Amino acid sequence: MNIDLSAKRVIITGGSRGIGLAIAKAFANEGARVAICARSEHAVREAGQVLAERAQAVIARAVDVTDSAAVQGFVSEVAQAWGGVDVLVNNAGQGRGGNLDTLTPEAILEHANVLQMGHFRFVQAVVPYMREQRWGRIIEINALAGAIPTPDGIPSVINRASCIALSKTLGMSLPKDNILVNSLNMGWIDTGQWDRHYKEMGPGVSREEFDAMVMKVVPIGRYGKPEDVAGMALFLASEYANFISAASIDIAGGMGGQIAYFPQLKRDFAAMVKARNAQQA
Repeated sequence: MNIDLSAKRVIITGGSRGIGLAIAKAFANEGARVAICARSEHAVREAGQVLAERAQAVIARAVDVTDSAAVQGFVSEVAQAWGGVDVLVNNAGQGRGGNLDTLTPEAILEHANVLQMGHFRFVQAVVPYMREQRWGRIIEINALAGAIPTPDGIPSVINRASCIALSKTLGMSLPKDNILVNSLNMGWIDTGQWDRHYKEMGPGVSREEFDAMVMKVVPIGRYGKPEDVAGMALFLASEYANFISAASIDIAGGMGGQIAYFPQLKRDFAAMVKARNAQQA
């Protein structure tokens, strides 16, 4: 299979690190023109320098996805420089934990402004260019917790669910303009956050022990890699995916409903470690 993306003009939000940068590198390696944005000007500038060694052309800008004017300005800059936009990868976003006892409505709305509205702003900005050329591909990077709710982490669960619903409704309304929209729902992709989760466990836990606990709910038995996501993004942007729209695809190593058991598994594990430490004291 030869995926030719050499003529494509691609925007990737949250493209300075992690999954976003891996996707940007993958498109760059295929010869696409790649535009990335992120909140940190320093980080996005560094990522742009890396991509410049691979891509046909690169635009890298600091953009706040909660700023509608900034989003419109960035998309307009890319479209004017390259004559249009072919692919949008809506990757910018962040996880947010919390439950009924710890959250405020304002905290959930703040998270929604980044996720739901951030994705919406970029779609609204790129679609006029895609309609004009009657070709476009929009790839929404979401989370498995939005497709299969968990009993904790309310902001991520409900806001990711809204993003998946947005992807599906756009995936049904935009194909008449030859614009296809699909969602990729992340399982546990290791972009460094699991190092942080491990450190939060405190003393007395080896990394091997922690990973074994986490992997109990992942059938494939390992963390995902950003490159595992990038391959599917390339496919959905290619001519091989011309009849796929409104799809919700889990990139999760076989994990489905098992994700709902993880919060309790983690609490049980923490309690076991605490009891073990007490016995050793």
